[in-house]
Amino acid sequence: DAAITDSPDRLSASEGIIFPGVGSAGQAMDVLTSKGLDSVLARAVREKQPVLGICLGCQILLDRSEEHDTKTLGLVHGETLAFPAGLTQEDGSPAPVPHMGWNSLHLTEKGKKHPLFKYSKEGDYVYFVHSFYGKDCDESLLATSEYGIPVTASAANENVMGCQFHPEKSGEVGLRILKAFSEI
Repeated sequence: DAAITDSPDRLSASEGIIFPGVGSAGQAMDVLTSKGLDSVLARAVREKQPVLGICLGCQILLDRSEEHDTKTLGLVHGETLAFPAGLTQEDGSPAPVPHMGWNSLHLTEKGKKHPLFKYSKEGDYVYFVHSFYGKDCDESLLATSEYGIPVTASAANENVMGCQFHPEKSGEVGLRILKAFSEI
């Protein structure tokens, strides 16, 4: 069973937390802090409660965001940067920002072994909607994608996992990722 909640008590009592995100890093951190949810997520890490951040939720798991120069949760090493100007797609045409659309996953060695991707395979297509991307997630990196530059598609630190893409909008591939998370 799933519930949508911002109750610290209910989140603490849950088997796992899916942390979606829409909006900006600064605004999201303000809301998390004002409701005490930053502490709930930190406690979840200590107590090995599975956490999955999606899109902005993934970016907020990292150390900082260039968006509004925001200190974020620091639960997974890395930083969030704006896509640089002048990106081009494989055919040489300009790469529009925000990046909206399907892109393939390139699983790292860690990603190939990670339980979040147990039902996934190299080259699976997932759906992205974002103007910022994770960088320097090296030891935590599970999967990348290409959008003019290499983009962190997924990263994890023990029980804390993030997907820059939207599994809920990624058809069967996304459902398999969510199934794998539910089994964690």
